[in-house]
Amino acid sequence: MNTPRKLLQLILCAFALVGPAVSAQQASNAPAPASSPTQKSVESFLRYYYALGSDISIVVGAPVELGSSGLLEIPVDVKTPEGSNKVKMWLTKDGRYLLRGEMSDITTDPLAETIAKIKTANAPVLGDPKAPITVVEFSDFECPVCRNLHDALRGLLPNYPQVKVIFKDFPIETIHPWARTAALAGRCAYQQDPKAFWKLYDLIYDNQDLFSAANAYDKVVDFAAKSGLNTDAFKACLSGPQAASEVDASLANGNELEVRSTPTIFVNGRRIVGADPHAVQQYLDYEVSRVKSGSKK
Repeated sequence: MNTPRKLLQLILCAFALVGPAVSAQQASNAPAPASSPTQKSVESFLRYYYALGSDISIVVGAPVELGSSGLLEIPVDVKTPEGSNKVKMWLTKDGRYLLRGEMSDITTDPLAETIAKIKTANAPVLGDPKAPITVVEFSDFECPVCRNLHDALRGLLPNYPQVKVIFKDFPIETIHPWARTAALAGRCAYQQDPKAFWKLYDLIYDNQDLFSAANAYDKVVDFAAKSGLNTDAFKACLSGPQAASEVDASLANGNELEVRSTPTIFVNGRRIVGADPHAVQQYLDYEVSRVKSGSKK
């Protein structure tokens, strides 16, 4: 159990992630807060139940009352040498029962907070901008599963005129060396001609196997020309600050939304991780039925 990913599989898989990963250096520099008996009890239980040794740090935050629910909300920060993730748990006031998973206030719209966090300004839009159903796609051009989603959407979207797709860059450079180059290319295409972005989008995914870190620049310039763009302006954009800033802003928005892998999409706020055309179709059908019935919830 040497990585946060393996640790999460054991202890956090049923928990709701509430914050982005931080570096190991940040984790080691953070001062350990004083623990109450309740906090020590929770930490001791987690260590014993999941057999977590001293190489894994578990910082249990101070319990806070959750309204009039009779529960205490407890933040738990789990750290390994590679990084850190935070989760929330809930404890009954008598300190007996520890609850994991998700907790929802059924008197409020459970999707409103997510929708409010999604920043769609200056992002490529496919379809009618006024369409009532919004699919927001956080994607990485080098990701094979993202290509699968691209292919699935290409087959599904013609059947859903009520849907618009908004693309958000989320290149994972640690495992995809040319993903950022492709993301910059998309931004530069969009700056010249918003419609050209979707031509480049198709060309990159359709020819993903032909890309490498060594040829990515030449490939995107070639595809820019095939998309009808001015290649001199395109090259200048690739090396300029604006496209880089826009990609970074999209990444930051994804982190705010706790995007952990690509593709991650949101169908009117409902999250789908991976390329599951059946889930996408289910969510779209549900939203279409709501639109037809005039339902607000």
